[in-house]
Amino acid sequence: MHPAHAEPATAVPLRCRALALWLEPDPATKVAQTRVLWAERDRHPLDPGQMGVDAASTPKPLQAPGRPVRPGLVAPRSVPSRTPFTLEGRAALLHSIAHIEFNAINLALDAIWRFDAMPTQFYVDWLQVAGEEALHFSLLREHLGTIGFDYGDFDAHDGLWLMTQRTADDVVARMALVPRTLEARGLDATPPLQAKFKQAGDPRAVEILAIILRDEIGHVAIGNRWYRWLCEQRALDPVAHYTLLAQRHQAPRPRPPFNHEARRAAGFTDEEVALLR
Repeated sequence: MHPAHAEPATAVPLRCRALALWLEPDPATKVAQTRVLWAERDRHPLDPGQMGVDAASTPKPLQAPGRPVRPGLVAPRSVPSRTPFTLEGRAALLHSIAHIEFNAINLALDAIWRFDAMPTQFYVDWLQVAGEEALHFSLLREHLGTIGFDYGDFDAHDGLWLMTQRTADDVVARMALVPRTLEARGLDATPPLQAKFKQAGDPRAVEILAIILRDEIGHVAIGNRWYRWLCEQRALDPVAHYTLLAQRHQAPRPRPPFNHEARRAAGFTDEEVALLR
């Protein structure tokens, strides 16, 4: 084997590296290194059967990823709604979307390191999601910079992470209630947001949201695929079990308007789309 293609003797296991990035507090470092990990995934050994870290020093109950000091985290009701028709309001709205994408990086990295003994493709899929969420965050942060703001300039809430904590011990619940529920809400919310930014005269925001919507359809599809695979492995009815999990973990009910086309493209069945009504 040519030395340039040889696996390094000290290669860090992929899931161990994902955990290290999950714990990284600096957004720029987390984003850049997550994209590097996705690009160089074949250079990292992967053993789905074990986490690849010292359980004594990094225990499974870890619940909160690394985050910067700013933005300050407040209760969801304490974050005011923003209009894109003023410069500060537009920046605050972009900031809120960037915060969702930053959390989404951590959500994907969490799925990689937290859940043992899944098929190799599970970890590859969620690393792809992490890499794409990192790109989304970078695009939004760059655009914020062009109008004189940065990530951390506004308070944010941590509502998205609450469901991640509730499903930390159940990969079926995680697949059901994070990508298929919380992230699927983005499929519905993005077209109205694009219309607002277009009306506010911000074509770059519209372009970035188009990229995000395209990729999020794929991310929700990954959640759908693994949820159905897990249900099949455990002889569970996907629709009935989803209702049970949503009640058990107090998942928010989806609210209209719904992007039926995007939801179908993301793998929701006609039965599931009909139940939204």
